[in-house]
Amino acid sequence: MKTLGKKIRLLRHQKGWSQEDVAKKLDISIPAFSKIETGITDINLSRLEQIATLFEMSVVQLLTFNDTEEEQKFANELETIHKRLTERETEVIDLQKKVIELFEELRVKKVTA
Repeated sequence: MKTLGKKIRLLRHQKGWSQEDVAKKLDISIPAFSKIETGITDINLSRLEQIATLFEMSVVQLLTFNDTEEEQKFANELETIHKRLTERETEVIDLQKKVIELFEELRVKKVTA
């Protein structure tokens, strides 16, 4: 059930809905919906049909849903962010070197003056 809960959470995030939004649409409490997402509560067929309808899919689609395209998108974004971070780290190191060089120049000028 935890896998199904994760799928429901992912679908909810894709829609930009909060747990409160979905709980209201399902006419259940927020804690009850939270238990569905975390896999604490088993979902009966009626509730499963209600959730599938909410996300505009069949129960079979909900049960077999595996968003590898979305996962790939996030992996690509993560890789891009990692590259940017590495570039920024290099820039910071270069700036630190320049500051040290300028400090050394100032120190040498003070000593010779």
